[in-house]
Amino acid sequence: MEHNTLQGIIFDLDGTLLDSTGMWGQVDHKLMAYYGREVPPDLSERVQRMSIEEFSHFFVEEFSLPTTPERIAKQVSDMVAEEYRELLPLKPHAMELLDWLDGQNIVYGVATATYGELAAAALKRLGVWERLQFLITEQDAGAPKSQPQIFQQAAQKLHLGRRQIAVAEDSLYALQTAKRAGFFTVGVYDNASQPVWPEICATATVHVQNLLEMKPVLRGV
Repeated sequence: MEHNTLQGIIFDLDGTLLDSTGMWGQVDHKLMAYYGREVPPDLSERVQRMSIEEFSHFFVEEFSLPTTPERIAKQVSDMVAEEYRELLPLKPHAMELLDWLDGQNIVYGVATATYGELAAAALKRLGVWERLQFLITEQDAGAPKSQPQIFQQAAQKLHLGRRQIAVAEDSLYALQTAKRAGFFTVGVYDNASQPVWPEICATATVHVQNLLEMKPVLRGV
């Protein structure tokens, strides 16, 4: 990326702006307990890259559950709804970073794999919603973050070219997708991504341990 060309940021939500990955890590276990199934040791790793639709179909088909993907999706939504609407906090230093971005006239929005209604509820409760240029979900984009559409559509909503935008993510596969699509990428540390943190550091254009570290990084872009 050329010096001083950064004008926008596409933020991931869960694990990047919102401290929520610990909660999501329990959802698959709760589903398995509800249907009386044992939890495979690699389950969380297997479902990490899935969209909500893929996740729901996977559970029904992989474990022969006596239900439908639509029902699974509704159960998951019900499990996490209260957390988003009332409990989940921002990651440390998130608001300080957003204040700084506003002062630098750097525009930003959120691209997320989670339910749009719940993401919006959390962002409104936490005072972030009115700052955003957009919120786009995988459902809106018509593809998961393993494909570039969501980042390309987010760039259009910022009215910027990809060389003017940084994608901030805590997920290895999403960073890989954004990098392949030509975006400057910022790997953001989250406890849930600790096992693949070395790979994130090797993949992302830059990486940070916390959101506050993005300020000097972005100054130098």
